[in-house]
Amino acid sequence: MQGRGVVADQVDQSRATEWGWFLAWLAVGGCLAFGLAALLTAGIALIAVAAIAAVFLLRRGSRAAIVGGVAGLALPVFYLAYLNREGPGTVCHATVGGSTCTEEYAPVPFLVVGAVLFVAGFLIFLVLERRRRGNG
Repeated sequence: MQGRGVVADQVDQSRATEWGWFLAWLAVGGCLAFGLAALLTAGIALIAVAAIAAVFLLRRGSRAAIVGGVAGLALPVFYLAYLNREGPGTVCHATVGGSTCTEEYAPVPFLVVGAVLFVAGFLIFLVLERRRRGNG
C-alpha cells in the first residue's frame, strides 16, 4: 500500500503549520489581555512579552493566523467567568477562624463574551484558511 503522495503530505504539513501560527497568536492575545487586566501588578511585563512575541510572529508567521489573537482575548474572560462561578450575589466560605464572604457577579455574561470572541477567532481563521487553500 502506497502513501497518499508528496503533495497531500505537504498540504497536511502546511495546514498543521497554519494551526501552529494560530495557536501562537492565541497565546499572544491571551497574554495581552491578561496583561491589560493586571495592569497595576504584572501587566506591564505581560504586555511587553506579548509585544515581543507579536513582532516575531508578524515577521515569521502567517498573516491569516493573526485572528488567533482575537480568540486569545477570550482566555481572561473565561477566567473571570470561572472566578464568579458561584455568583451572582454574596458568596460565603467557611475558614478556620469563621467565614469569608465575597461579592460575585453572574458568570453567564463573561461566558457569552468569551465564547463570542473564541468562536469568532476560530471561524474567521477557518474562512481565511479555506480562501487561501482555494486560491493557492
